[in-house]
Amino acid sequence: MSRMTSQKPPATSRTPVAPPPRWAVRAAHLAALVVLPSALWRIALVLGHPAGYTEAGFEPFATVDAQVWMLTLSVVSELAALLTIGLVRPWGEVVPRWIPLIGGRGVRPMAAVVAAAPGAVALTLIWATVPLWWTYPHEEMTATGNLVVGVLYQPLVLWGPLTAAVTLSCHRRHRVRRRG
Repeated sequence: MSRMTSQKPPATSRTPVAPPPRWAVRAAHLAALVVLPSALWRIALVLGHPAGYTEAGFEPFATVDAQVWMLTLSVVSELAALLTIGLVRPWGEVVPRWIPLIGGRGVRPMAAVVAAAPGAVALTLIWATVPLWWTYPHEEMTATGNLVVGVLYQPLVLWGPLTAAVTLSCHRRHRVRRRG
C-alpha cells in the first residue's frame, strides 16, 4: 500500500523572485557612485595634493596616521556603497565561494534587508546636515577649496535615501506572501 503524501520542496530550493525594477538597479549603482567624489578627494590628500587646504591647514594631513585613516575611510565607504548593488544582483544572494566557512551559502534576503535598513537610516541622518556645512567659512581652507570640497561631498546626501529605496525594493521582491 502506498500512501499519498504531499511533498514539500527541499529546504535548499528557492522560490523564484521577480527581477529588481530598473529604477532600483539604477539607484543601487548611483548609491555606489555618490561616494566616489569625496573618496577621490581624500585620496588626493593622501597623495600629497593640498586639495583646497592652505599650507598650514594641509599640515595635519601629511602624517602617516592621517593618510592611513583617509585611505581606509575612502576604501571602506566605497565598499559599503558597493554592497547596495548586492541588493539587486544575484551575487548579493550567495556568499562568494572564496570566503572561508560560509562561501557558497545563500544569503537570507531578510538578513540583507535588516542589515541595510539601519545603515540607510544612519547615512540619511549623518548626511542630512551636509547641504549647508560647506557654506560656513573654514580658516584652514581656501575659498575655492571650500567650495570644491562642498561640491564633492554634496552627493553623499543621496547615499542614505538611495540605499533605503533599494532596500525597500529588495524587501518587496523577497517578502513571503501570507496565505489568507
